Amino acid sequence: MIIIVDTNIAFSAILNTKSIIGDLILNSGNVFQFWSCHYLLEEIDKHWVKLKKVSKLNDIALHESQRLVYKNINFIDEYQIPKVYRLQAYDLVKGIDLNDIVFVALNEYQESVLWTGDKALIKGLKLTGYDKVITTTEMVKLRDTLGKR
Repeated sequence: MIIIVDTNIAFSAILNTKSIIGDLILNSGNVFQFWSCHYLLEEIDKHWVKLKKVSKLNDIALHESQRLVYKNINFIDEYQIPKVYRLQAYDLVKGIDLNDIVFVALNEYQESVLWTGDKALIKGLKLTGYDKVITTTEMVKLRDTLGKR
C-alpha cells in the first residue's frame, strides 16, 4: 500500500525515530511503501535549526536520524507529477494551505493515501469530501490489520 508522507510526519520521525511515527516509517516496509516529494527535503532543510533545537541531538545524531527516515521514503520531483493532478490539488487545498499542494497532487497521482498530522489539512480536505487522508492513529491500526495477513 502506498502512503504519501508530508513534512510534519517526516519532521516528527526525524525528531524521534523511537516514537510511534518513527516506528511506523522505519518498521513498516513489509506493509507500506512511503513516498513524498522533493519539497519535503527542502522544508526539512529550511527548518533544520528548529529541528536541531527541539531534538537536542548533535549534528551527527540528527543527520543519522534523517538518513534513517529518508532511506524508507521514495522521493519524486513534484514537477514529474502531471499538471492535471497539481491543478486538482490546488482546488482542494486553496482554502487550507497552499504548501500542501504537492502532497495532495502526489497522493492523487499515486492513487494512495496521504499521511499527515496537520489537523487543519485533514479537516479542510474532509470538508471538501476528500477522504484519502490518514492520521497516525489510523496508520497504527492499518499496519496492525494489514501486517497480520
